[in-house]
Amino acid sequence: MEMTDNLQASEYSSARGAKVRALLVDDQKIIAEAVKRMFAGQPDISLFYCPDPAGAIDAAKKCRPTVILQDLVMPEVDGLTLVKFFRACPETRDIPLVVLSSKEEPDVKYRAFENGANDYMVKFPDKLEVLARVRYHSRAYTTLRELNDAMARLQQSQNALKKELDEAENYVTSLLPEKIDDPALSSDWVFKSSTELGGDCFGYGWLDENRFAVYLLDVCGHGVGAALLSVSAMNALRSRTLSGVDFGEPDRVLCALNSAFDMDSQNGMFFTLWYGVYDKSSRELSYASGGHPPAILVSADGTSRRLTTNGFIIGGMSPMSFKKASVQIAPGSKLYVFSDGVYEVEKPDGHTMSLDEFAAELPAPPLPGLSKVESMMRFSKDAQGRESFEDDFSLCEIIFK
Repeated sequence: MEMTDNLQASEYSSARGAKVRALLVDDQKIIAEAVKRMFAGQPDISLFYCPDPAGAIDAAKKCRPTVILQDLVMPEVDGLTLVKFFRACPETRDIPLVVLSSKEEPDVKYRAFENGANDYMVKFPDKLEVLARVRYHSRAYTTLRELNDAMARLQQSQNALKKELDEAENYVTSLLPEKIDDPALSSDWVFKSSTELGGDCFGYGWLDENRFAVYLLDVCGHGVGAALLSVSAMNALRSRTLSGVDFGEPDRVLCALNSAFDMDSQNGMFFTLWYGVYDKSSRELSYASGGHPPAILVSADGTSRRLTTNGFIIGGMSPMSFKKASVQIAPGSKLYVFSDGVYEVEKPDGHTMSLDEFAAELPAPPLPGLSKVESMMRFSKDAQGRESFEDDFSLCEIIFK
């Protein structure tokens, strides 16, 4: 193809499917002919030529080169200024730019690199060197574009996943109970989803006019799969659909859940659970736990007691029996049920907060303007030195009157 003097780049020497698209910006046609001869017989290279530096940016936008070869001494536009223009333009800022110049002065080379050039060749090195540099820079640019494209696709995928996780989180949150204030007791809770959707869920409510159940479960892992299992188990507790089970008997509830949600049929996933039932006539709280952190009962005088039966995880092995325990509830006592995400937070020094540290803070008065559960969440955030949690933060408070 014959060379043209149009301001837009024309294809001067091409090969179908060429991987290297080189744009030459030089006002001297003799240089263009020399470069053309160097590239002759190279099936992987297409050469585009722009003789007028004023049209170089438009030429690059049109031919979309993978490498730009540019002279420094040209009419109308100084070559160093043109380098700046290429770097300022969003469509060309990342394209490798190789300066071709007759100048060998170190300060010129310095300014070329300062303005954004990737390479500098004094006209003209050996053909093999030119080809090697052109291919090297073009390959690096192609790799960069592929990486940017992959990152863009990944970002789109992450945005779609985040939308799904947000929808799942909203659904899980919609299952959480209303806060209540009955003559016998009142409730409060705080829930903060982790950076990835976790598997926490909790609930409470009157089984009949005398018995009040409270429970919190935590599915292993994170993501939609954990949330789905959490919701399934939660719905079984909310709707009391476990066949033949008295939901006023914590140990039997755990046994039934363990059989219904065997991990072999749940993609290897299991969950932990604390389940308690308060009898307001006898003021007795019966409870059972499976792999879950103990609930903590804080009396009116500030003393605390950990409530656990040390049962195995739910779904880990079937059949499995679970133990039940009970405790008398004095007026003014407060029960705290939570997942391990409330205290297993990493501090700035690399240490993880212990259950003992978290439990020691529970009897303390709440921070001004905050409820006790909100104060405890603030306590954990301050301990880790940031606002977001790596695991779900679920803390439920029952105040017995």
